[in-house]
Amino acid sequence: MTTLSIQQLANLEPRPPVVVVIDVLRAFTTAAVAFAGHADGIVLAASPDEALRIRDRLPGALAVKDGPPDPAFDAVNSPAEMDQLDVAGRTVVLATTNGTVGAVAADGAELLVCASFVVAGATAAYLARDGRPVTYVATGEDGRAEEDIACAEYLSALLDSPALLDGAEVDPAPYLRRARRSGLAERLTRGARDGYPGIHADDVYYCLAVDRYDFTMVATRTGPDLVLRPLR
Repeated sequence: MTTLSIQQLANLEPRPPVVVVIDVLRAFTTAAVAFAGHADGIVLAASPDEALRIRDRLPGALAVKDGPPDPAFDAVNSPAEMDQLDVAGRTVVLATTNGTVGAVAADGAELLVCASFVVAGATAAYLARDGRPVTYVATGEDGRAEEDIACAEYLSALLDSPALLDGAEVDPAPYLRRARRSGLAERLTRGARDGYPGIHADDVYYCLAVDRYDFTMVATRTGPDLVLRPLR
């Protein structure tokens, strides 16, 4: 059985060789939806201002951020809204409060993976083939977000399954139940119901669609940018 290691960002020194940064609600679900829409790549930015600077030097790029719509940006960090955006062949520059900040902070790991429930099965299979110990970083609520911890534990359970590469049978329901009952899931649901801009009524549904996509999202340095790309 593997040892489950879930760390906070402040505890990532020295940098572990394999780091999986998790943001279920919503950054790394939004990113997966963009890749399903054939985005060319996703540049992970540490702040909205940095996202705009990166967008301005990448022809045709789209800048996406957390929070309500902003005329300076092209879209918001909503998986349901991303699904309606034409991103085929374009670069998305994503800046979020937790997920992209966590990925940028974890830069320097030999293997840096960004994950959520929608890519969990493919991610676990990729990590199993790599074979090295995995350190998970739950980014929400300073590492205490229940939905991110549940996703990390689900990934760990998949890695512990001897049948993983042949189609592991690990019931995701208990992990999804915890994510659905998390504080952020409740706030997003309430915000959508109250018409808060930047939240779509289907966002939580998108984020809990386990194994919707068959790729792993791996971040690597390309020049000055930390770029996320899907690997199948």
